[in-house]
Amino acid sequence: MTEEFHRIRRLPPYVFAEVNQAKAKARASAEDIVDLGMGNPDSPTPPHIVAKLVEAVQNPDTHGYSASKGIPGLRRALAAYYGRRFNVELDPETEVIATLGSKEGLANLAAAISSPGDTILVPNPSYPIHQFGFIIAGASVRSIPHTPDHAMLEALDRAVRHSVPKPTALIVNFPSNPTGLMADLDFYRELVAFAKKHKIYILSDLAYAELYYGDRIPPSILEVPGAKDVAVEFTSMSKTYNMAGWRMGFAAGNRKLISALTRVKSYLDYGAFTPIQVASTAALNGPQDCIDDMRKLYKERRDVLVKGLKQAGWDVPVPEAGMFVWAEIPERFRGLGSVEFSKLLLARAKVAVAPGLGFGEHGDTHVRIAMVENTQRIRQALRGIRGFLQGDNAGPAIEAGSDGVKA
Repeated sequence: MTEEFHRIRRLPPYVFAEVNQAKAKARASAEDIVDLGMGNPDSPTPPHIVAKLVEAVQNPDTHGYSASKGIPGLRRALAAYYGRRFNVELDPETEVIATLGSKEGLANLAAAISSPGDTILVPNPSYPIHQFGFIIAGASVRSIPHTPDHAMLEALDRAVRHSVPKPTALIVNFPSNPTGLMADLDFYRELVAFAKKHKIYILSDLAYAELYYGDRIPPSILEVPGAKDVAVEFTSMSKTYNMAGWRMGFAAGNRKLISALTRVKSYLDYGAFTPIQVASTAALNGPQDCIDDMRKLYKERRDVLVKGLKQAGWDVPVPEAGMFVWAEIPERFRGLGSVEFSKLLLARAKVAVAPGLGFGEHGDTHVRIAMVENTQRIRQALRGIRGFLQGDNAGPAIEAGSDGVKA
């Protein structure tokens, strides 16, 4: 029956569902699966943030409807964060809005600014909502390279010259989910200049701003002078403060886009539960050493995971940022594609990963491995992977034939 609905028809089957079903079946059979699939932080929210939530929820005045655009103190706290971190000045009243996570904000802004037939430029591979938020809204998506370099800029130029109608907006996500790639300010300067020249909006997803491991620190596109003329940026509390389930995020930047999102949201929700907003304010204004601790934790996990995969014969890049390893499928199994390889890894190594196809067809040669288990469990996963890749249970080499996948 759902096939009768136009917007549902535009959505392909959920790629991650097959692996999730196989994982659930294995666990129902009492198999110990190390789940490195979903980017769901396993560490608790810092105690001072939880304490503020408990304090706020005990006040019955906080139990009613909240403010759709976010309580004033929370919007001021986000503006203060941008001032400290990026030296960017934001007006909390007109250039900041609180969202129910960055995912909701992106989807609702897509609905606010898109008309059927509009063209949106989206990196491929990219986080699914970047593409499907606009597809659900009725727009058409054109894929561009996912690398923050001249390949992307050249593709943007071709898109402007050959797309009818001319593109309305461009999505960027650095540090990237799933690839972990970072952009620098020089790239953002070129991007902003291009967008201004061709009157294209930029939607920047900066959810992983604080998850970096070297001397390079992720910048904000809003640091570029004049960027607010064309750009809006989404941030999130989910990874920075281990608050994924709290569903708190923000959009900041271009006043016209913030106003459009504010108007749409005013019809759809009353904002997050007020105690959550109060606690989020405490997180942004309070001690930030918890972020340093989080960064050290993920760096340790990253180093253990990357080293172990290389020792197992799986050569993967070392991500500079984010909480994922974007791993090319070993050549022996590449013909399977990412979904079948992920299912094979689950069955033989007892490790769940995310198939790259879920992030776009150009991701089908990769899988995304999340650093969401402690080092002991990661080492357990590595033993399973090593046994699979080096042992008899790997099976024969697999390649793609003209009639599909074969051994």
